[in-house]
Amino acid sequence: MKGKVFVEFVGTMFLSFVIFATGNYLAIGAALAIAVLLGGPVSNGAFNPAIAIAMYSAGKIPNTDLIPYLIGEILGGLAGLALFQTFVK
Repeated sequence: MKGKVFVEFVGTMFLSFVIFATGNYLAIGAALAIAVLLGGPVSNGAFNPAIAIAMYSAGKIPNTDLIPYLIGEILGGLAGLALFQTFVK
C-alpha cells in the first residue's frame, strides 16, 4: 500500500508542477499521460482526489486505500506547488 500512495504522491506532484509551470493544455495532457502510463499499473493512476473518489464509488479502489490516496494526492499537489515556487518563481 505504501508503494501505491507514493506513486500517487509523485504523480500528482509531477502533474501539478506542470500545471503551475506551463498552463499549456498540451503539456498538461502529456504530463497526465506520462503519469498514468508509468504509475497506472501500480496505483490505478488517479492523481486527483476527485478521480480517486469516483474510482472508489465504482469499486476500483478498496475502502482501506481511499483515505491514504487522498492524503497522498493532496500532499503531492502541495509539493508540486512548493517546487514551482522554489524553482520557477
